[in-house]
Amino acid sequence: MNNRSLSQVKYSILDLATVTEGHTAADSFHSSLLLAKQAETLGYSRYWFAEHHNMASVASSATSLLIGYIAGNTQTIRVGSGGIMLPNHAPLIVAEQFGTLASLYPGRIDLGLGRAPGSDQLTSRAIRGLNMQAAYHFPDDVQQLQTFFSASNSHAALRAIPGEGLDIPIWILGSSTDSARLAAKMGLPYAFASHFAPAEFMRAIKIYRDNFQPSAQLKVPYVLACVNVVMADTDAEALRLATSQQQMFAGIVTGQRQPLQPPVNDMSSIWNDMIEASVNQMLQYAFFGGVDSVRKKLEAFLAASGVDEIMATSYIYDQEARRYSCQLFAGLFQ
Repeated sequence: MNNRSLSQVKYSILDLATVTEGHTAADSFHSSLLLAKQAETLGYSRYWFAEHHNMASVASSATSLLIGYIAGNTQTIRVGSGGIMLPNHAPLIVAEQFGTLASLYPGRIDLGLGRAPGSDQLTSRAIRGLNMQAAYHFPDDVQQLQTFFSASNSHAALRAIPGEGLDIPIWILGSSTDSARLAAKMGLPYAFASHFAPAEFMRAIKIYRDNFQPSAQLKVPYVLACVNVVMADTDAEALRLATSQQQMFAGIVTGQRQPLQPPVNDMSSIWNDMIEASVNQMLQYAFFGGVDSVRKKLEAFLAASGVDEIMATSYIYDQEARRYSCQLFAGLFQ
C-alpha cells in the first residue's frame, strides 16, 4: 500500500496507568512519569492516557489530571487523551479542563475523544445518571467543543474560559466504522483502537481515507494506530513478559478483573482453548518479540495499513522491563 519505512512515521505511547499486583495507583503514576520522561528523550511524539473506570488494573480514570501531571514534569513531548470518553462529560467542562491544560502547557496538549463509556453499564449509569443516551449526541458534542475552542465564540452567551481561541487539536478515537465516518466528515485526525478491537481496523481506515473532507485543522487524512508492544532482548523473554497482558485480557473475557499479574512460564493452567482464542483475536495487532522479529512484523503492518503514526501500549509487570521495551521500540524508528 505504501513504500514508507518505519523511520518516516511517528511513534507514541498510550498509557492506562496500569496498576500491577502488589502495588498502588500512586506507584503506577510514578512509573508513568518515569516512562514519559524516557519517551521524551527517545523521540516519542506523544504520550496519551485513556479514560477507563471501575477497573482494578487501570488508574487513568481522572485522565485530565494525569495529563497535567505528565506535562508539568516534561518539557517537549505532546501529552493528551486517548481518549476522553465525551459522553461521560459536559462539553463545556472538557473545554475548560483542556483549555486550562493548553494554557499551562501551550502547543503540547492533544484532545482525543471517544464515544464509548470506558466502563461497564453499572459504572456508566453512575457517571451519566439520567443522561444514558449521551453517546447518540457525540457528533453534536464534538462540534460544540470546537465552538467553545474557537475565537469566534467570544461574543456568545456561553463561553469556555480558558479554552476559547486556543489551538487544541481534536482527534476522533474509534474501534468501528462509525467513528471513521465521523472523523472523515469533520476532517479530523483518526486514532484507531487496534490494540483491543482489531476486527474493523482495515475497513475503518479505508472508509476514513475515502471519505475524508479537509478542514481548518487538517488538510489530508491522518491515521494513528494503537498496537500492543512487548519487546525484550529475545523473542522468548518478550513472550514470557507478554503473559501478563494475556492474563489481563483473559480476565476481561471472563469478567475476572484484577491488577496486572506477574508473567508466567505457562498459560495452560490460566486459560482454556476458548478463552485463548478470544484473547488472540483481540491481540491480532500485538508485536511481541526481540528487535528483529518485531521490526519485520511492524514493517509488514505499515506496508498493509499505511498509517501515519504507531502508538504502542505495553502491559509489562516489571517497570524496568517496560522502560527497556520502550527503548527498543524507539530504536526501530531511528
